[in-house]
Amino acid sequence: MPVILVANPKGGVGKSTLSTNLAGYFARQGLQTMLGDTDKQQSSRTWLNLRPATLPKINTWGTEDNGMVRPPKGVTHIVLDTPAGLGEDQLKDLLKITDKIIVPLQPSMFDILATRHFLEELAKHKSVREGRVSVGVVGMRVDARTHAAEQLQRFVETLGLPVLGYLRDTQNYVQLAAHSLTLWDVAPSRVEKDLTQWETLLNWVRK
Repeated sequence: MPVILVANPKGGVGKSTLSTNLAGYFARQGLQTMLGDTDKQQSSRTWLNLRPATLPKINTWGTEDNGMVRPPKGVTHIVLDTPAGLGEDQLKDLLKITDKIIVPLQPSMFDILATRHFLEELAKHKSVREGRVSVGVVGMRVDARTHAAEQLQRFVETLGLPVLGYLRDTQNYVQLAAHSLTLWDVAPSRVEKDLTQWETLLNWVRK
């Protein structure tokens, strides 16, 4: 059961956008998908609660009698959204069940500097160091043709991490989120440019 963790302690970088759309992709493929929300604000869970029942189902956490969370029965793919300020202890716990980590990062120097420490510390964890957990970076709200994108690429390369793609700054994500939809819940012609930008990321996730 693949578990994809979307993480960056920096706030406002697009973690929930990535998490909800990735879960939406899995669900559209007919896979039994769970979107877990480890953030106290529960933004992703609120989004799920408003999701139209006519769309492919995305499950949320179940709870044992002792309060422990568990995936619903039959789930085959898990996406975990994480909070800003993700702590080291929580990260250690999440790494025990994680297969891949996607780090969303905006290409400003301030965001890069704020994320550098997290990526460097992440690389020190044994599961990452030994390759049992794969890590990739996604440029958020960026035009791949700009100097900012080149700056992001150079930064990530110094850490030996793959850039999984660049997602453009578009109102599509904002408008879809407002209706608890994903790119895969609307006509492809409406979001054609955005779907193309997800191809490299999805290929990496499916490996």
